[in-house]
Amino acid sequence: MAENYFARYLPLLIHFVVVAGIAAAIVVLSTLVGHHKKNAAKMSPYECGMQPIGDIKGRFSVKFYLVAMLFILFDVEAVFMYPWAILLKELKMFGFWEMLVYIGIVLVGFFYVWKKGVLDWNKPTRNEVI
Repeated sequence: MAENYFARYLPLLIHFVVVAGIAAAIVVLSTLVGHHKKNAAKMSPYECGMQPIGDIKGRFSVKFYLVAMLFILFDVEAVFMYPWAILLKELKMFGFWEMLVYIGIVLVGFFYVWKKGVLDWNKPTRNEVI
């Protein structure tokens, strides 16, 4: 190690400096060149081309968050199937039976969530009036 150890990272440092400089230049140019005339149309919230309805501080249903968490949970469980699929030939029958057990546990969880009605968005809760 005759040369300086940190000299190998000089291109990376130069890259970060150039990227930061370009980002700063874009922000500065957009404030100098851009139009800044505010009017009611520009300041109104945009919702798919329709006029906004209701209060901006409206509350989301808990069902929305439950479905989001379940999506993440089942998505992560599906990611575990990719390495299994790649190594299936090496794992032979042991890997096959282990994945059947894993899929069985995932399906039990899915059917439990389904029976609890978490996935049914149209079913009113106790607090909602039909």
